[in-house]
Amino acid sequence: MTSSSAVYSALAPYGWDDDWARAFAPYATEGLLPGRVVRVDRGQCDIVTADGTVRADTAFVTPHDPLRVVCTGDWVAVDAGGNPRYVRVYLPRRTAFVRSTSSKRSDGQILAANVDHAVIAVSLAVELDLGRVERFLALAWESGAQPVVVLTKADLVTDPVTLAHLVQDVEHSAPGVPVLGVSAHAGDGLDVLRALVGEGTCVLLGQSGAGKSTLANALVGEDVMDVRAARDVDGKGRHTTTTRNLLVLPGGGVLIDTPGLRGVGLYDAGSGVGQVFAEIEELAGRCRFHDCAHESEPGCAVRSAVDGGELSVRRLESYRKLLRENQWIVAKTDARLRAEIRRDWKRKGVDGRAALRAKQGRWT
Repeated sequence: MTSSSAVYSALAPYGWDDDWARAFAPYATEGLLPGRVVRVDRGQCDIVTADGTVRADTAFVTPHDPLRVVCTGDWVAVDAGGNPRYVRVYLPRRTAFVRSTSSKRSDGQILAANVDHAVIAVSLAVELDLGRVERFLALAWESGAQPVVVLTKADLVTDPVTLAHLVQDVEHSAPGVPVLGVSAHAGDGLDVLRALVGEGTCVLLGQSGAGKSTLANALVGEDVMDVRAARDVDGKGRHTTTTRNLLVLPGGGVLIDTPGLRGVGLYDAGSGVGQVFAEIEELAGRCRFHDCAHESEPGCAVRSAVDGGELSVRRLESYRKLLRENQWIVAKTDARLRAEIRRDWKRKGVDGRAALRAKQGRWT
């Protein structure tokens, strides 16, 4: 049996610590090996262990719940030998990055587990989409990880004042989140990013063409990920990364690179939305009515902030959109909440018609 000192020596660079050792202890008595999943591919996964990297089947831990499948970043107990080897169990996750799938059922899909930092890559080669940034941030906060926004391809913005304004725009949409302008080609901003993610595990997220693979190569210090040019027509990239891969960073820490995400659906991310729009949540606490919709109600602190120029209309609309989407996703699995939503819609419909009749009465 592999000694505990050998396990620590082999797995510490991947994030193994005393807490993981304690969680694994019951499985050590069964002769199983601890390891971290570095890649998952069609029911098979690569696991780094004290005996080296092994290939194992996930059939024993593939339940009907898609949120409980083995994923990149999991710590697992795997057979010590045999052909094929099997993952017997994954250890309780500290964090999990989950999005809604594009299916009609809107199941959750887990993208990475046991992540400390969520690095959201946003390309400066195309126009900034602050709404999409806010969407990524909501998922990141909900996962339990600390978000970091990286504005990639900063070398394409030659005017430093313009770059500073772009960073500031994102900072306004990302309260409490570091925002960095980075050029992987020129090396600008990489030292600051390395310092932020140099401990623990970070997951690299973003759309195709955001420069994730180039950024991963720069952080690792060698060309470990395939890179292709984005399309000139719209700046969109091709899926150069097709699986989630876990890589050890030379200066410390672990990086999980992910395929480009074309769709980023929320999945039960109410608290994450609240953190992204913390200033609106704070304002809402000052409204006269606790169920204020921030539309035309008297004593609405949110509308007052909009009217006074303290809060942008775009930000309020983005907040409403993500709240509605998240509420709808949650309601699909909660019959009681679905009924409450229907009642609320009916009430708002009645109120709206009454307000319209009142206005028509004033006009006549």
